[in-house]
Amino acid sequence: MNPALAQRQLALAGVALLAIVAAVVLVQHAREEPSAASGPPPAATEWNRALAGPYTLPAGTKLTACGQKASESILGVAHPVLPCGAKVVIRFDDQDVLTQIVDRGAGLPGREFDLTPALAKRIGLTGVQPIEWRFAQRSEEGTG
Repeated sequence: MNPALAQRQLALAGVALLAIVAAVVLVQHAREEPSAASGPPPAATEWNRALAGPYTLPAGTKLTACGQKASESILGVAHPVLPCGAKVVIRFDDQDVLTQIVDRGAGLPGREFDLTPALAKRIGLTGVQPIEWRFAQRSEEGTG
């Protein structure tokens, strides 16, 4: 066999072996650490306390900061940090309601959530009030 050809085949075999090792490492890493495509981690069931109040979108607003169609009937909450579309359960006055983050907000100091007028009316919240909230559990997400 030609020494140059043998050296080339040996180099190609080394590259192939390196590619296999890299693939095994990547597959193992993917199994150990869930990707964003597998969804968020299981929802926490712990209730959190916060101040919340109703807010009104500025006149002429067509979409919320989360891309939702702005309307008088939209049921949702605005939060400055939680991701758009995150499902949350709001508890006020012994009522639990499943809703989602539809906008960016809470515009007032000390206030963590802004409720759309329709949601505030549904649960009877007027002014700034303490509420409880938690992330929805997967079993609740399909029921809202």
